[in-house]
Amino acid sequence: MAHKILFKSLETPNQLKPYFRQKNNMNISDNKVVALNYYLTASKDNAAEQLIEETSKEHPFVFLFGFGGVLPDFESNLNGKKAGDRFDFKINAENGYGLYEKDYVVKIDRAAFVVDGKFDDERVKVGRDLEMSDADGNPLTGNILSISDTEVEMDFNHPLAGQELHFIGEVLDVREASQEELDHGHVHGPHGHHH
Repeated sequence: MAHKILFKSLETPNQLKPYFRQKNNMNISDNKVVALNYYLTASKDNAAEQLIEETSKEHPFVFLFGFGGVLPDFESNLNGKKAGDRFDFKINAENGYGLYEKDYVVKIDRAAFVVDGKFDDERVKVGRDLEMSDADGNPLTGNILSISDTEVEMDFNHPLAGQELHFIGEVLDVREASQEELDHGHVHGPHGHHH
């Protein structure tokens, strides 16, 4: 029942008409710009699904298909669909954001968070995500789990690690990517990247 209610509300928004210009029957494939309306729920260990993200007709998810900007299983489930097609698929944790790794929860010496001789209590707070870098200088984000007198415990797992993802929605439109979009590797225009 809930699916029927959702799908009645999924129509191509007027704001996309100038961007996609006209309706077509183009199928999703590499080098296409795809606009979707969906909602994403996730569950862990067969628990009830929790809403993670929901797009709207006014703010669809628009991406360049075939450029690795989304999960491979997300693309494979959409490949070949066209405007008006509905979808309802799940991606298991291994093919989503990976399994939850206990080794990614680490304790870091509190001294690493001292700035100008003082512990950085403005940025370092329980529950907050904090950007860090690994030994090679690669950026990574960790969630602060606890702070003690000697260390800060952080979780560097993706927030959706270990969770099955469930996408339900509709393809709003599909168009050829411009050469500029292909050269830059992302969508330009409404709901895409602006220079």
